[in-house]
Amino acid sequence: MRLYPPVKRLCDLVLSLVAIVILLPLFVVIAVAIRVSSKGPVFFVQERAGKGGRPFRMYKFRTMKVGVDAFGPSPKSGEDPRLTRVGRLLRETSLDELPQLFNVITGNMGLVGPRPLYVVQMAEWDERQRRRLEVKPGLTGLAQVSGRGGLTREEKLELDVKYVEKVGFWMDCRIIWATICQIFGGGGIYEKRYSRSEETRGGG
Repeated sequence: MRLYPPVKRLCDLVLSLVAIVILLPLFVVIAVAIRVSSKGPVFFVQERAGKGGRPFRMYKFRTMKVGVDAFGPSPKSGEDPRLTRVGRLLRETSLDELPQLFNVITGNMGLVGPRPLYVVQMAEWDERQRRRLEVKPGLTGLAQVSGRGGLTREEKLELDVKYVEKVGFWMDCRIIWATICQIFGGGGIYEKRYSRSEETRGGG
């Protein structure tokens, strides 16, 4: 287990660099499509909570129109009026997440780990849920391959903690493979259920 952190970091670096080189033409195509189809920047930059709760700037391709609430609820379908036409496609193929490969290279993220959430959300977590901060956030994680948009916030947090408890090479390999299958399989990206507490109150 002592070898896991340095080997994981090496794998993250090598795989991210290779992916960026191979996908560079796609990066260019996406950037042009975003600029041509809607006003605003190519990239969406937002502060998220990293390992130990330390904030960092996370990068994504912009999928929403300029001027909408960046901290509002996640889109529940592709018909959300905040999404641009290109943004809808990027979300449904998860291509909007590709710029986070640069976050992996800088060391703020790993390829696998709990998805980075808002810094302000840390205040809502109990002691067990805060264990998700013991590892770097990732491009993909256990929650993302175990139901994704169909899970509540509490279910995702529990899966994040389970990842921390079982973290290892085999777990990472399983998640990466499941992520690849999920991308080509499509579906499940839009949040259908946000929180158990909201469901109890009769909310969305």
